[in-house]
Amino acid sequence: MTHYSPDILNCLANLSSDEVFTSPELANRMLDLLPQELFRSSKTRFLDPCSKSGVFLREIAKRLLAGLEEQIPDLQQRIDHIMTKQVFGIACTDLTAEMSRRTLYCTKQANGKYSVSTVFRDIQGNLRYLRCQHTWVNGKCKHCSANRAQYDRVETIESYAYPFIHKSIKEILNKDMQFDVIIGNPPYQMSDGGQAASARPIYQFFVEQAMKLQPRYLCMIIPARWYAGGKGLDQFRNKMLGNKQIKYLVDYSNSADCFPGVNIAGGVCYFLWDKSYKGKCEITSITSVNESTTDIRDLDEFDVLVRNNTAIHIIRKMLNSGELTLDKVVSSYSYFAIRSYEEGTEVRTHKDDVKLYSSHGIGYFPLTRVTDRQKILGKYKVIITYAMSGGNKPTADGNYQVISTLRILKPNEVCTETYLVLSTFDEESFASNMCTYVRTKTFRFLLLQALTSIHITKDSFQFVPLQDFSHPWTDEMLYKKYGLDKDEIAFIESMIRPME
Repeated sequence: MTHYSPDILNCLANLSSDEVFTSPELANRMLDLLPQELFRSSKTRFLDPCSKSGVFLREIAKRLLAGLEEQIPDLQQRIDHIMTKQVFGIACTDLTAEMSRRTLYCTKQANGKYSVSTVFRDIQGNLRYLRCQHTWVNGKCKHCSANRAQYDRVETIESYAYPFIHKSIKEILNKDMQFDVIIGNPPYQMSDGGQAASARPIYQFFVEQAMKLQPRYLCMIIPARWYAGGKGLDQFRNKMLGNKQIKYLVDYSNSADCFPGVNIAGGVCYFLWDKSYKGKCEITSITSVNESTTDIRDLDEFDVLVRNNTAIHIIRKMLNSGELTLDKVVSSYSYFAIRSYEEGTEVRTHKDDVKLYSSHGIGYFPLTRVTDRQKILGKYKVIITYAMSGGNKPTADGNYQVISTLRILKPNEVCTETYLVLSTFDEESFASNMCTYVRTKTFRFLLLQALTSIHITKDSFQFVPLQDFSHPWTDEMLYKKYGLDKDEIAFIESMIRPME
C-alpha cells in the first residue's frame, strides 16, 4: 500500500482567506518565470520580504541544491552555502517567522539541534523578524496608512507594522544587501476603521518598496484590484500600467483557480519585473482551471487593464467607432446623497415627499433631504444596483450576469446609494429603449471588462458605447453594427448569461 504524506504547506494554503498562504505548486509556477540559470549560480541572492510559511524559500533552496551540485559536491557544504549566502527572508509576524524557519531550516530555531545548516550562531538565521512600530502622522501611519485608533497597540498585541515597509534592510538583516531576486506573497489589506468589511489595500507598499531596492528581478502575487484603481490604488495603478519592465503577468479572474477555496474579489495576479527589460508585457489570462490565453501587449493601452486577451480585440472594435462612451453620462456614486440604510415611510408625511427606491423596498422620502445637483429629479432615470450581481465571480456554469437590478424611475422618484443612475430622459420610451441595451449580453460584457471588484462605478462604463435610444436594441443589432465575427460573438455568448 502506498503511504500518502501530504505537504503541510499545501494544507496551510487551504486554511482560510484570513491569511492567504501560497501552495508549493503556485510558488513553483512563479519561480518558473525566472531565468533558470539563476539557480545554477552560487552568487544569486534571493529575498522573500513577507514570508508566511517559508514556501518560496524552501522551493528556491531545493532548486539551488540541484543547480549547484557540480560546483559544490559536498551536500552539507552546499546546504550551508545556500542557507547563509543565498536565501534570505523577512517574516510578517513572530508566528510566521517560526513557521518559515521550520519550513526552511527544518526547525524553528536556525541554530537548533535539528537545523539543516551547521553554521548559524543565532535563533533567527537569515529568516528574520523585527517587531516594529507604526509612525503616526495625523492619525495614520506614514509607511502603511494604518489607522492609529486600531493599530496603536501595546507590545503584547500584534501591531501589523510589517518590517519590510517600516524599516530598512540594514536594520532588519543587520547589514546592507543587494538582492538578485525578490519574490513573495505580501499581506493584502488592513482594516481602515470603517464597517466590518471595510479595508484598505496594503500589498502595493510591498511592491513599491521592493522596486526601490532595485533587484534584478521582482516577482509577487497580489490581488488584481489594482487594475481599476480606487481606494488608494490610483497612483499605484498608473505606475504599474506605465511600467515597461513588467515582462510577464499571469492573471486569474477567479481567485479560487489560484487559491482553492479562497474568494478574493476581483481575482489575483502575479508578475515578473525585470530590471533589464523594456517593452511589451506577455499577459496570460486564466479564465478557468483548463482555459487560458496569452497575448503580448502594452499594459497601459487603456486606463484600466483589460485582463482578458480575447475581450480586448472586441473592445478595440467597439471603440474604433469613435462614439461617446457611457462613462461620460453616468451619474456619480450616491447622486441623490441618500444612504443605503434609508427606507422612507409607508405613506407621505408631507405633500412634496418623493418616492424612494431602496434595498428595503419602496417608501416616501422628504424632498428637502434630496440632493439634485444636475436637476434630473423631474426626468425618467435608468438605474442599476451599485453592486455587481453575484459578486465578481462566475456562476456555477462559468458565466456572469453582471447587473442584478434594472429599473426606470419616473419623475419625482429617487433612489438610495444602493443604485447608480445610468442616464436620464425626458420621454419614458427612450428610457425603456436604454433598458433593452443594458439587458444585452454585449453591454454587460463590455461593462465586465472594466470591473475588478463587486462595485460598479462611473468609470466602469468606459468601454460601453452610447447608442441612439430612439429605438430598442438587441445583441444581433450590436453584433452587426460593430462587425463582430462568429468567434467573438460566441465568446460573448459563452461568458454572459441572459439577464433575469
